[in-house]
Amino acid sequence: MAKGKDVRIRVFLECTNCVRKNVNKKSRGISRYITQKNQHNTPSRLELRKFCPYCDKHTIHGEIKN
Repeated sequence: MAKGKDVRIRVFLECTNCVRKNVNKKSRGISRYITQKNQHNTPSRLELRKFCPYCDKHTIHGEIKN
């Protein structure tokens, strides 16, 4: 089998609520998830609703640079 370019890439998702809230304060942490996406089907940045243990609720997690 011939191996082509890697279509599925690994992406990191970060809680958007924690980032905005903890700009100048001493943060407890920022929730991050690792997942995969298909570059051809989803060329734009990925946003998923995931559970954030620091906010203690489900929030939007957006894709960040590796």
